[in-house]
Amino acid sequence: VQLQASGGGLVQAGGSLRVSCAGSGRTFSSYIVGWFRQCPGKTREFVAAMSSSGGTTDYADSVKGRFTISRENAKNTVYLQMNSLKPEDTAVYYCAAAYYSGDYRNARGYDYWGQGTQVTVSS
Repeated sequence: VQLQASGGGLVQAGGSLRVSCAGSGRTFSSYIVGWFRQCPGKTREFVAAMSSSGGTTDYADSVKGRFTISRENAKNTVYLQMNSLKPEDTAVYYCAAAYYSGDYRNARGYDYWGQGTQVTVSS
């Protein structure tokens, strides 16, 4: 599985942005997908995850109620809609996929990663 993230950019605090992750392969719909983010000098942190069917989602407390993860399996694409953005949301956002993950909140639980897309929120 290959992943390609896109859609990052510069937005003012309080604004919205949607990042996308396009996956390759016929079995992409069978994969758990997740979004992580990383700031310089910090470890990669969990943002959101979604089951293969899309029926189960989970979010980090810091983004709950503001971010929404979704997927269109027919298009092999995962989205992260980010609303009410804050300067502390500034980071490189990565999408990831795993056929099975015992700990989907941990970056080590994923087998495939996109290249990352920069999101910058100005105050």
